[in-house]
Amino acid sequence: MNFQGLQAKYRRLYQESAAWKLLRADNAPIILAFIADLFSDENEVPFGRARIALAAELEKCKEQGIWETETPAGAYLNQWIHSGWLREMDDKLSKTDASEIALRFCMGLDQRNTGTTASHLRIVQEAVREFAVAISPNADERIALLEQKKAELQHEIDALNAGVVTQLTEAQQRERIREIYQLASVLTGDFRRVEDEIRELDQAIRVQMIDGGAKRGEVLLSVMEKEALLAETDAGSAFEGFFQLLCDQNRSTEFKDQLRSILSKPVAEKLTPQQHQFLSQLMRELSKESERVFHIRRRTEEGLRAYIESGAALENRAVNRLLQQLERKAIALKDAGVESKTATVLSLPVGPIKISSPDSMRLRPPDEKLDTSDIEEQVNSRTPSSLMLDCLDAVQVREIALQTRNTLLKHGPMTIASIAAIQPLKSGLEELVAYLRVARSVGATSLDEKESVEVLDKQGIRLKADIPKYLLSADLFPDNIEEMAI
Repeated sequence: MNFQGLQAKYRRLYQESAAWKLLRADNAPIILAFIADLFSDENEVPFGRARIALAAELEKCKEQGIWETETPAGAYLNQWIHSGWLREMDDKLSKTDASEIALRFCMGLDQRNTGTTASHLRIVQEAVREFAVAISPNADERIALLEQKKAELQHEIDALNAGVVTQLTEAQQRERIREIYQLASVLTGDFRRVEDEIRELDQAIRVQMIDGGAKRGEVLLSVMEKEALLAETDAGSAFEGFFQLLCDQNRSTEFKDQLRSILSKPVAEKLTPQQHQFLSQLMRELSKESERVFHIRRRTEEGLRAYIESGAALENRAVNRLLQQLERKAIALKDAGVESKTATVLSLPVGPIKISSPDSMRLRPPDEKLDTSDIEEQVNSRTPSSLMLDCLDAVQVREIALQTRNTLLKHGPMTIASIAAIQPLKSGLEELVAYLRVARSVGATSLDEKESVEVLDKQGIRLKADIPKYLLSADLFPDNIEEMAI
């Protein structure tokens, strides 16, 4: 590509790339520092907490004279979401691929290490060897390459059996563990890119439905085709590969054990505390990221299905046709030299428009009387009805506690099921819950088992419930039942 092509490419990125816009923002250092600090411990933060944290930081910046602004923190967060630097879903914020790229760029400037050239070369050599074996169509050539690799492994095994243990130098250990961190830190960016591609897929399909007039079957076929293309992208293949690793219990367990072993060695001291924490929680963070990608994909599929079934695409297509007609009419009037304020008889088939406001509501005048002709006066009764008495017939927990203590004094330590066998429960589940509250209040011994209790409700229906097994005794109860916290 020549100079003109390159400068056109970079100019386009300069104007369109959200990561580049973030890096050249007026307050880029403050924005990047806030994003890095906000997501230092978790990948999703509630919007309210982020707003409070940003408000506190803005106040500090104002006191120090770094950034004097009267704009509220919530407005800045919404602006950053609109710019593509943050993503909001279900009232939670997360980083985007653009912010990940900008943060990695800044960290790369500060953590630049030219000593990793040997480590990079080793990784490239191993990748070239494995790729050469994988793509070779000649069976003899592939066998020769594998035999060479086998011979190298056998030589290393023989040396170990002979007692020759080759140790990496301190510099080599430092290079390799930092290289592990650099490679692992890129994975989260891959997941962010998968999220962006899923949203771009959703948008592309909706635009296709509006512009192309495709039928539902054609749209569903397009969805499946684009889902297949999504899996073939760099970010999509990285996600698919990790998901296969996650599903393989042996590989994931081996990976976690090896990471734990590396971080327990002295070489782990070459990492910063943040790098050490990141690697120690790598599998957990990647599991959360994969769950988030599946959640977004499921939400996108559900939204597309609802969009297809609701017929909203047909309505949007009709609106689009009307707008196109209006644009053509406007261009024709302009070409004819008609003034913009000239009255026309132009009408579009948009249907009736109904506008309502609080001013259109009919309010009752103060002098308008209320019609009470069909209202009959009722005399209040002094005798409570049976329905009212049933509502007031609630279980008294302190009476249950007193009855339970008297039963235990007479029969000795018992469980709730044994007490219920002597004093049947006739007030339903409410009475059973009262017994459980009494047992928890006196600190009855839990036997780590369950027992079955039969209960009769107020309608005489027999219920059977499985409850925790508590052993109660009379000495657990205070002398004054009123002192119990139930």
